Amino acid sequence: MGTMRNHRFWILVLLTTSLLTLNRNCCGEGVNIGLLGFRVHGEIERHGPDLIDDWCKRTGNQVHYLDTPDSTTDRYALYEQNWAARTSDVDIYMLDVTWQGAALPHAIDLTRYFSSAEIKEHFSRIVANNTVNGHLVSMPFVTDVGILYYRTDLLRKYGFKSPPATWKELTAMARTIQEGERASGNSNFFGYLWQGRKEGLVMNALEWISSCGGGSMIESDGTVSVNNSKSVEALNMGKSWLGTISPRGETTYSEEDCRQIFENGNAALMRNWPYVYLLANRAGCPVAGKFSVTLLPAGTEHGSHSGGFGGWNLMISKYSKHPEVAADLIRLMTSATAQKQAAIEFGTLPTRPALYVDKELINKVPLLEKMLPSLENAVARPSTPLKDNYNQFSAEVAQNIEEFLEGKQSAETTVSTIEQIAKQLSQ
Repeated sequence: MGTMRNHRFWILVLLTTSLLTLNRNCCGEGVNIGLLGFRVHGEIERHGPDLIDDWCKRTGNQVHYLDTPDSTTDRYALYEQNWAARTSDVDIYMLDVTWQGAALPHAIDLTRYFSSAEIKEHFSRIVANNTVNGHLVSMPFVTDVGILYYRTDLLRKYGFKSPPATWKELTAMARTIQEGERASGNSNFFGYLWQGRKEGLVMNALEWISSCGGGSMIESDGTVSVNNSKSVEALNMGKSWLGTISPRGETTYSEEDCRQIFENGNAALMRNWPYVYLLANRAGCPVAGKFSVTLLPAGTEHGSHSGGFGGWNLMISKYSKHPEVAADLIRLMTSATAQKQAAIEFGTLPTRPALYVDKELINKVPLLEKMLPSLENAVARPSTPLKDNYNQFSAEVAQNIEEFLEGKQSAETTVSTIEQIAKQLSQ
């Protein structure tokens, strides 16, 4: 998992809505279900109704949260160790959207425990992502998509009536606001923040390329599409921001680095994930009530708005001694009740389309009403066609794009090299 080395885990993940303290056992005298991969991110406290506690009392089973490293790289390495050992201590793993192919040999096909009707209650594109070789590796747990945060107060201050619809508009808007704020004495102010560190760089570059019409690097049918003029244009655009509207050192920035700068009032625009929305609106936060979100800009006036597709999912280990019980717990954890509660308390995005038109939920979480268009236009990383080769692909792509941004090679050379990497790993 070199692709995510030192990459902080950006998404809160106890979408269970019980959100129990880690390493805490539920009451009961039944079987013990081990969960691995659960962390809370973004300084949000664990609280809320303990649905899993209720499940334990009702079923007589126990749930145990196993120790998990903070680093996503280390977390995946731990998974690989457990899979190699075929341990039965872990019944349920939480998987990133890009780990489905790698997890396939160690996962129970969940169509064994979930009906077609139950599966169809979730976004079809997530189900498709989680299905490898006809095998449903994991059930959708929480989804995600890259979005644009913008300071509503600063847009008004500098005469902008709406957020940028294209990258060209974003560039001009960011420059104007940055120049104005720095002239007013804030030398640390930036026009636009994005993630340029490892997997974050791959995600952002994919969004640029897709929005400019350059494809998805590797299409869902396995066609390698990255080596084209639109991809070159997109990469050159991103490079032009370094040291102008974005920090020169963007290749070291993670989601959390960007969030903290934005929350402190030192940026006008930021690409990030939806979890930031709730955090930045906390009482006492300098930008609380002063920002909104929208789709990421399109490459052209009539181009696509391509936010990156992310999220986490729940898999039952092939080595579990209690798969039926684990499936029952996953059914609870991915239920509409659980996802609705998590959206309210943690700002996570449900994997169920019906919740995006739930009036009660939207009244409490207005952000959801804006998310459906982003999710419908989301671009996925090519993890499904690459299967367990995705991590190597991502690491090499990130390295090449970073070298491009540092001026060590041209955009043309970069997309040509990525094409070669993709073809080699697709074989």
